[in-house]
Amino acid sequence: MLSSNLLAGKVALVTGASRGIGLAIVKRFALEGASVYMNSRSEGSIDELAKQISADFSADVQPLYFDVTDSNAVQKAVWSVAKKSGRLDVLVNNAGIMRDAMIAMSSDSLIRDNMAVNFEGSFYCSRIAARIMMKQSYGSIINLSSIIGTVGVGGHSAYAASKSAVIGMSHAMAKELAPKGVRVNVLAPGFIETDLTENIKSERRKSVIDQIMMGRAGTPNDVANVALFLASDLSQYVSNQVIGVDGCMVT
Repeated sequence: MLSSNLLAGKVALVTGASRGIGLAIVKRFALEGASVYMNSRSEGSIDELAKQISADFSADVQPLYFDVTDSNAVQKAVWSVAKKSGRLDVLVNNAGIMRDAMIAMSSDSLIRDNMAVNFEGSFYCSRIAARIMMKQSYGSIINLSSIIGTVGVGGHSAYAASKSAVIGMSHAMAKELAPKGVRVNVLAPGFIETDLTENIKSERRKSVIDQIMMGRAGTPNDVANVALFLASDLSQYVSNQVIGVDGCMVT
């Protein structure tokens, strides 16, 4: 893959970046010239991975450890990016979980866990990033939702609620921050081949893929490419959008 240096000189933070979509976004951003802080909550877990990506792409990629559900830890970590690098240009709120159950069987803890990671974590990170970006009069916040958050799927009520909350938050943030030069957009992936989907039984997998007009599941790189567009100045007049990355999925 060739680089166009679309993110040269920019500083980005990607949460939930140890694997899947988050990792693909880190690599794409690094290839395009960004300095990237990749987040994981497990101390030391991505030290070697960050070094390898730095070497592979001749980029500055650093691990940053914090739990997105801990507002104090988020505040400390996000401010540290601005202090070390002098700015924060792009925030990708990718950290997320999918814990599902039929509505009648959804436990209190299942509901809380989905909301804490998927919605509250994105809110905490965005709250600090917005302060930094407003001072710069520049920034792009990219929030990860899901096709399930836009149309709903049976058996995923708590997850759908958390991802719908991300969309509502993003619409409000976009309108609030646009006069300050900060853009806010949402990516809503469809069926993407990640560890969240690898355990789906083959019959169910075929049924889902049969609903995708492009005839295949998506890849993390499919999402990373759209994230690159939203992070770069190619999208400098794009805000308050929910962009599906779903291969024209009919639900």
